Amino acid sequence: MKKMKVLIVGAGGREHALAWKLSQSKLVEKLYCAPGNGGIAELAECVALRVDDIEGIVAWAKKEGIDLVVIGPELPLTLGLADELEKAGIKAFGPRAKAAEIEGSKVFAKGLLKKYGIPTARYGVFEEAVKAREFIRELPGPWVVKADGLAAGKGVFICTTHQEAEEAVGDLMSGDVLGAAGKKVVVEEYLEGEELSILAFCDGKTIVPMVPSQDHKRAYDGDEGPNTGGMGAYTPVPVASPELMKEIEEKILKPVITAMEKEGRTYQGVLYPGLMLTKEGPKVLEFNCRFGDPETQVVLPRLESDLGEIILAVVEGRLGDVEIKWKNEACITVIMASGGYPGSYEKGYAIEGLAEAATEGNGVLVFHSGTKRCEGKLLTDGGRVLAVTACAGDLPEAREYAYRAVERITFKDRQYRKDIAYRALKP
Repeated sequence: MKKMKVLIVGAGGREHALAWKLSQSKLVEKLYCAPGNGGIAELAECVALRVDDIEGIVAWAKKEGIDLVVIGPELPLTLGLADELEKAGIKAFGPRAKAAEIEGSKVFAKGLLKKYGIPTARYGVFEEAVKAREFIRELPGPWVVKADGLAAGKGVFICTTHQEAEEAVGDLMSGDVLGAAGKKVVVEEYLEGEELSILAFCDGKTIVPMVPSQDHKRAYDGDEGPNTGGMGAYTPVPVASPELMKEIEEKILKPVITAMEKEGRTYQGVLYPGLMLTKEGPKVLEFNCRFGDPETQVVLPRLESDLGEIILAVVEGRLGDVEIKWKNEACITVIMASGGYPGSYEKGYAIEGLAEAATEGNGVLVFHSGTKRCEGKLLTDGGRVLAVTACAGDLPEAREYAYRAVERITFKDRQYRKDIAYRALKP
């Protein structure tokens, strides 16, 4: 099989993990990343293109003879990058714009779930704050208020009082918090239980779940503080039994793919439903149309098969012919963030100790999320800076290696949670 020139689109820890795994593929001849970051630059040639520059990415890929583009973030997917690449005759891994709307619009996703009887929370959709507040008063609390559009993990508010919920509605619909993304809101019942992340490869007909993981969205220990894009993750998840995984596949994954096909939105790429394990069974919280971040940083290290082969099979509609194997090990990632994240924070601080961190165990990997290189130095360049990952025979051992590596890495005002995987490890 011909070796490929591959472009990864994105700049975060997810894309660094993808670059790391694809660099091991026997099908990949040369890796590029647009725009990349300080860590990705060690594995791929970085190209100064914004992820939302659809025209620029397509033109550059054509000029360079790129065989395959792997699209990391949701924004270029919802803007139609996969569609435009396909028109240009370039293979694209990621759903087309109509299919990516499953993440791009919470309203569309909830409507799809309701129409096809796929389990989710009770909800209402509103374009007027007055009606949203009336619904809040009728629905028993707590409440979850969500912006309809893309919000980089910051458009969800969990509210315990009427006042909090009504203020969240007002903040979103005013446009002051998220602009146009919050002009339409979803208000839904709060679901109790444990969250579970299921990333799955899908070629439009066949859907194959990856190993389950669980992430930590709140900023501080004990799931306190504001929601973030994710402060850490781990796999395996003890509650995700083979029986539960089968139920998720039969009641959620397969029905969603069938529903999207019926709606004329054939889904190819990675589908990632965030699930809540309630007393009534698993229910969908939301959908993501791409690899999760930081889930990718723990799932891909467990992948034994060639990621390049899997991605090509997805794009060519023959996923059912590929055997996907996983390592029987545990993996944990701890996000090291800039002080103040997810609020305002400073950038440009020197990062030290990466070489020392890598010596803390054979399975230690450091994926860069928000870094840049400047005059030979590695500097912080985002809210989430590094995803410090460790793999081992079991979760306690992986956790020990991960935190020992974290302690070796320093930058001004660093912050991180000290309790990643606590649910799995509680007595």
